[in-house]
Amino acid sequence: MKKITFRFFAMVALAGSVLLAGCAAGPQSTSLFDLGPLNTRGSATTETQLPAISIAEIKAPVWLDSQMMFYRLNYANNQQPRPYASSKWTMAPAQLFLLRLKSRLSQAGGIVVPASDGAANLPVLRIEADDFSQVFDSANQSSVHIAMRASLFDGRTLRAQKMFVKQLPTASADAQGGAAALATASDAIINEMAVWLATLPSKK
Repeated sequence: MKKITFRFFAMVALAGSVLLAGCAAGPQSTSLFDLGPLNTRGSATTETQLPAISIAEIKAPVWLDSQMMFYRLNYANNQQPRPYASSKWTMAPAQLFLLRLKSRLSQAGGIVVPASDGAANLPVLRIEADDFSQVFDSANQSSVHIAMRASLFDGRTLRAQKMFVKQLPTASADAQGGAAALATASDAIINEMAVWLATLPSKK
């Protein structure tokens, strides 16, 4: 009887210690990332004035339409986008890019209005995001990939279209390094878009 009682209390004590350890550790915290503060350094600059445009919401595939930060393992299965467990964007990447695009074009002297405002006399810029992720060539080496297809419409008439692709190495092979490199790559693409828009022929 004494042995059974001793074993019972030992099991209760062990369960209690495990429970306390779990409570002490607590839930795993999530790190949130965005594209960083907007500054004048590295802003979009063009030799000609940017046209006034409307910008539609950016379309993104389902797997990119969330706050999850995705990466791929080239050395395992590069056809499988994987989300970081404890790192996320503050909003979906397409939304972050759109806010950055509007701010930088305005900063460069452009006039930007949402397509939802119904400015019928303005050309509409429509963007499709094909990729916005981090790729690991090994456990200690990674790069980021962004692919955006931009189309400028006059009503239903397509005036111009261009694919913008950028690949940059990361300073560190983790979520923080990926977020920083994706911010730099985003700014580079936005600068290229600004130059492209400024050099397009005006509406006939």
